Amino acid sequence: MSEAIRPQNAQQRRILWIVLILNVAIALGFFGTGAFGDSSALIANGLDNTSDAFVYALSLFAMSRSGRWKRGAANVSGGLLILFAIGILFDAGRRFLEGSDPLGPVMIVMAVIAAAVNLACVLLLRRIQDPDVNVRAANTFSLNDFVANLGILVAGGLVAWLGGNWPDLVVGVAVAAIAAWGGVEILRDAHGEHHKAVHDGPDA
Repeated sequence: MSEAIRPQNAQQRRILWIVLILNVAIALGFFGTGAFGDSSALIANGLDNTSDAFVYALSLFAMSRSGRWKRGAANVSGGLLILFAIGILFDAGRRFLEGSDPLGPVMIVMAVIAAAVNLACVLLLRRIQDPDVNVRAANTFSLNDFVANLGILVAGGLVAWLGGNWPDLVVGVAVAAIAAWGGVEILRDAHGEHHKAVHDGPDA
């Protein structure tokens, strides 16, 4: 447990707490505006940020524990992202069949706010030196979220211009694809850490 009081570890814990709180706040914003604006893309990002917040909490719990715990937390992170992607695809399919009427201006405003917050998260996480597998996963989450926010911005403009719901649905599906890819990359990273621990020395 002495690792928990190292300055570098204390900085990592503080940064993860800040990023966790920001993700909870953004998730609430996405859910509120997604319900008000009838937007699949906004709801998708709300679920994404909720899963991210859960994983950040799990990472904080695993931080002062063994390498096996950290790899386990990363595996949960990757699995959650893949499950989230499946849920978003289901929601987009439902909206395609039942119809929806997204509000482009609401999407644009929320996308700008979320992009600024996620960029702040990316910059904060970049300050952590020698990141472990969970911090690398957190970086993947924040980068994915930032890209998804840019997609919502474009979709909101197209919805406002064209008046149809297909840009919103396309971005919702794209967010799911980004999340699934990020989940696979995190699982690969965790597997690589496991391989190094087994073949290069005892578990930390």
